[in-house]
Amino acid sequence: MSTAAPADHYYPGLEGVIACETAICNLEGREGAGGLEYRGYRIEDLAGQVSYEETAFLLLHGDLPTRTQLRDFEARLRAARVIPEPLVALFRQIPAHVHPMDVLRTSVSVLAHFDPEVNAPPTDHAANVRKAERMVAQMATAVACRERIVQGREPVPPRDDLDHAANFLYMIHGKPPSEAMREAFDLSLVLYTEHELNASTFAARVTVSTLSDIYSGIVAAIGTLKGPLHGGANEEAWKVLERVGSPERADAWIRDALARKERIMGFGHRVYKTGDPRARILKEHCRRLAAEVGEERWEQVAEPIERAVTEQKKLPPNVDWPSARLYHYMGLDISIYTPIFAMARVAGWAAHIIEQLDHNRLMRPRARYVGPPNRPLQPIDQRG
Repeated sequence: MSTAAPADHYYPGLEGVIACETAICNLEGREGAGGLEYRGYRIEDLAGQVSYEETAFLLLHGDLPTRTQLRDFEARLRAARVIPEPLVALFRQIPAHVHPMDVLRTSVSVLAHFDPEVNAPPTDHAANVRKAERMVAQMATAVACRERIVQGREPVPPRDDLDHAANFLYMIHGKPPSEAMREAFDLSLVLYTEHELNASTFAARVTVSTLSDIYSGIVAAIGTLKGPLHGGANEEAWKVLERVGSPERADAWIRDALARKERIMGFGHRVYKTGDPRARILKEHCRRLAAEVGEERWEQVAEPIERAVTEQKKLPPNVDWPSARLYHYMGLDISIYTPIFAMARVAGWAAHIIEQLDHNRLMRPRARYVGPPNRPLQPIDQRG
């Protein structure tokens, strides 16, 4: 018996449509009040208390790790960090102007060819978890390696005595970060790791619902995240701050922007109507890191903009507003903000892919036809 919905039930953008059930992420919060939970844990409880590695383990394995499980998981990630030399050689050949997300998409395709379990059945749960762990480790190395090459510097090999966050910043800058910088970057990765059925996660689940492989699902997700309506918002948020330039110009600039009804990136969210909990968590770290690196003026630029948009447009900041400043304070180039988003989110994408393949049903929605009806076929000499 068909379970198709009536053809007149049309939801533009699939807004409000429940397309799957998941045990990974809850955006309803406790008692439906709204919020963010990873496998039943409130983000407010996880943030600052668990590392990115613990969060990735939680998403991929279902529970927070014990001390022994975490030690073994970290060891597996560190052992998998080195990327194949042919991929490094390819990074040197790809022109510097190519979008970093295009390079990352290619990177994952190449990494698939070198995966020791590349030919495992797509529904092999254990193999998929192992592949996911390798991707978590290697995507960070790929992003850092390509960035060094684009900047005209030699790649820095990963270190196995640093955690995931510290190792990435080390591979970018060639020196370990301060503890405050490591802590803030680790927190940002935790906050970006998972966010339910957003466009890229949906694309990944649709892809593997055909029984394609986990790498194909991640490639689809990266291609989707590249779009400016999904990824790239923190890049645009930083550009807003650059356009303002100084604390003295902030009040006048925001008045003019609001009068022009200009969209200001980094504010509002399709799901969160009363504020993004991730933005609230990151804000204090922005202040601390700004003070450490002597960049307090950007906090002074951001504050009146945030206040005016929240009060006048009723749009509180989302996670991209503070993360844009945070990454600037870390000396990260704006061009890799979205690849950093992806290297954090890969654990969430992979968890959804595995969940989809464990309980699969091919995703095949319908379209409502709105084209011309009942057109008679004319001989070619009578057309036009």
